[in-house]
Amino acid sequence: MDFVIFILAMGALIFGADFIVNQSERIALRFNISEFIIGSTLIALGTSLPEMAASMAASLDNKPEIAIANAVGSNIMNITLVLGVIFIISKPFKPTRDFFAKDSIWALMPILVFLLMSIDGEIGKFDATLLFVLMFAYLLFLLEDAQTDEVEEVDPELKENFSWVKSLVLLLLGFTMVVLGASFAIDSASNIATSFGVSQWLIGVVVIAFGTSLPELIVSITAVLKGKVGMAIGNIIGSNLANTTMVIGGAAMVNNLNIDLHAYHYDLALMTAATVMLIYITANKLYSKPAGISLLIVLSLFLYEKVYPVIPAVAPVS
Repeated sequence: MDFVIFILAMGALIFGADFIVNQSERIALRFNISEFIIGSTLIALGTSLPEMAASMAASLDNKPEIAIANAVGSNIMNITLVLGVIFIISKPFKPTRDFFAKDSIWALMPILVFLLMSIDGEIGKFDATLLFVLMFAYLLFLLEDAQTDEVEEVDPELKENFSWVKSLVLLLLGFTMVVLGASFAIDSASNIATSFGVSQWLIGVVVIAFGTSLPELIVSITAVLKGKVGMAIGNIIGSNLANTTMVIGGAAMVNNLNIDLHAYHYDLALMTAATVMLIYITANKLYSKPAGISLLIVLSLFLYEKVYPVIPAVAPVS
């Protein structure tokens, strides 16, 4: 039954993502807002709702490992899986926005702050407040930067036919489908994983992280297929920042989160390394299939390290 629920949830994610991308594009063009800004704010925060819901629920249930692992795993998945797929399926492109000069520091800064906060072994409410402030600073930066960002010429017909009511209703419907779809996908995937007796951290960093990254994956692929690569990249940068600030911060507001840096050093190091790879790609404008393959190789190393050791334990005895 869980497999059937997972498939139906994926369908809801796909249709919901299509609504989000279509209406976000219309809003961006109608008000001369760049696709990147829309992707890194409205879409990024919307697609991060599943991560926030899952981590806050885990914190409320006194499962801090799942709460943190979900955010860490989602950051890894977003860069290696989502960006890897984006670069592979997209045609060669030259974005007008300089992602390295304007946005790369925002991809790394929250991770460094989070690691510093974790040295004492706990993320408390004061730490959570600082993470929220960091997210606010990013939104303030985007607001100021939007005044100088290059945008497409607005089609006069779009202005005449634009309807706030229609766009908001379809956006709400899209986000609802994405959040519910992700929720059911997470529950079904977690039930499948739990039946094999794997650890909470592994469930969080791989299974739930993959489930909560599905909105980013589906929305980004949909955006790329529509030629909106800037929106897709903005979605990933904004989502990762939201994961490290809003998701972990929200979970810490519910209950203090204990974290063992030594026990989970591999996952934390890989998350940092993936972010550094993102910065290198943007610095050298390597938006290409080889870059996508490189990111997927890192994902393969991550999955091999996390999943392969438990296979003998869960494999049926012949």
